[in-house]
Amino acid sequence: MDRTMILIGAGRGLGNAVAREFASHGFRVVLVARNEERLRDYVNELRQQGFEADFKVADAFYPETLTKAIQETAMEYGTPDALVYNVGITVPDGSREITSQMLMERYQVDAASAYHSAMVVATAEFAEKKGAIIFTGGGFAKTFQPILSLKPLCIDKAALNAMNIVLHHELEPRGIFVGSVLVSGVITPGDARYDPARIAKEYWKMYEERQEYQVLY
Repeated sequence: MDRTMILIGAGRGLGNAVAREFASHGFRVVLVARNEERLRDYVNELRQQGFEADFKVADAFYPETLTKAIQETAMEYGTPDALVYNVGITVPDGSREITSQMLMERYQVDAASAYHSAMVVATAEFAEKKGAIIFTGGGFAKTFQPILSLKPLCIDKAALNAMNIVLHHELEPRGIFVGSVLVSGVITPGDARYDPARIAKEYWKMYEERQEYQVLY
């Protein structure tokens, strides 16, 4: 197996579905998240399904841990072929006051660490392999229909969308594809449109075709 995808933001929903989609196309998948126990469970499930999988523990609030996870993966398996950043704080804020400090903390996780991860993975070797970086975006960035209970997330996903555009044009001349799948609905298992497995196919399509760098789903 000579292709590796790093998935930052593993979880029972979209994250693991994206990992499974890439694994079904012959990729080794390396899952990254904060909780080691859950990561072990996720990896065991993938292995039981016949896929090659591994994990690295990291916290998107601390970008240096992402650096370690990405670089360790490259040392163990060679330069990766793809990186998916699927992290976002989706806890409803309701009527709670949104302070500037909270905004900065959320921005680190939702957007700044996405940029950091992209910069770490975008090596000369990654460019030689025509690597791809895909972000999980939010539909608000295109539809401008905010979810008021998720104000920081809406702000951050708008920033992430702008970052995606900038990085796409910056890295494309080097042979690196950067794109974003903008999820515009509530991810719900079994839903006719927003089932995680259905959405995950858009990530694979984006990776495979490398044409649209923004897909509103």
